[in-house]
Amino acid sequence: MRKKKIVCFGGGGAMPQLILEPLKNFNFDIVSITSMVDNGGSTGALRKEFNTMPAGDIRRHLLALSEGEKWKKELWQFRFAKDIEISPQHFGHNFANVFITGLESIFGNFEEALNICHQFLNVRGMALPAILDKVQLVAELEDGSLIEGEEEIDLGKNHNRDLKIKNVYLKPKARAYQKAIDEIITADNIIIGPGDLYSSLIPCFLGKGWKEAMAQSHAKKIFICPAMTKWGETQNYSIKDFTEAIEKYLGVPLDFVIFNNNIPSKDTIKKYQEEKKEEFVLNPPIINNDLDKNKFIGEDLLLDGLEIKYDQQKLFSFLKKIINF
Repeated sequence: MRKKKIVCFGGGGAMPQLILEPLKNFNFDIVSITSMVDNGGSTGALRKEFNTMPAGDIRRHLLALSEGEKWKKELWQFRFAKDIEISPQHFGHNFANVFITGLESIFGNFEEALNICHQFLNVRGMALPAILDKVQLVAELEDGSLIEGEEEIDLGKNHNRDLKIKNVYLKPKARAYQKAIDEIITADNIIIGPGDLYSSLIPCFLGKGWKEAMAQSHAKKIFICPAMTKWGETQNYSIKDFTEAIEKYLGVPLDFVIFNNNIPSKDTIKKYQEEKKEEFVLNPPIINNDLDKNKFIGEDLLLDGLEIKYDQQKLFSFLKKIINF
């Protein structure tokens, strides 16, 4: 009997830890797909020096799906030259970044490098790139100005971050990775997120062919809406705004949108206003009367305490009910 296939989309931050790590404990055919636009820190420095694919996000997917020995996982995360500033606020090189870059340079083939990484870490399932072309992410702001590079879009201080993002695209244009496309066509469930909308999630779907694949796929499509908005990307976005943006680039409607409906305490809000006001703002009013209750499903998904972050156990338990396993 064929195992159910679950395909997960996300960057290198929240999704691997919140979704992939617990998912690998179940009897599913698991495929994770990440965007390939990272150009900051260790990844950016290696990419610039060796003209290779960015390793920073996919290395986290590989680790999350790893069933390898403890020492291999620890080595995978080991960082060299921690006192050397590679780029502003980024120090040292991660072992996995160097390992993947070295393999690609030796073999001249990112796919071969990826195959070796799967073997080294004893990966359960597959971690795949959304594209195999070397590209940069470009964002067009509401005033028509352009920002190039995922790092500048994500963290940069060289543009007016009060301006909203109007559109994002790849430069140069690129095709979706055919192996990843094939997995979408045969998927039973597709999970998107959580993660930053324009610098992490949407870049997964910018390669030519993704919209056609999504239209062909009969999978249940589930979007996990971020718990917070982000200054410079999604300030003042509602759950509906997040959903419409994802559907625009996906090319098809989502079946379910999961969101957090736990309004944080006043102390937590105050803490974020004082410490993180330059990076994050709270998600606008969470309970929305005009949302389709069959599609938009809210639940308390936050960690207890003074952090506005998703709780892995809460989120995954809720996700299990949606997927029905």
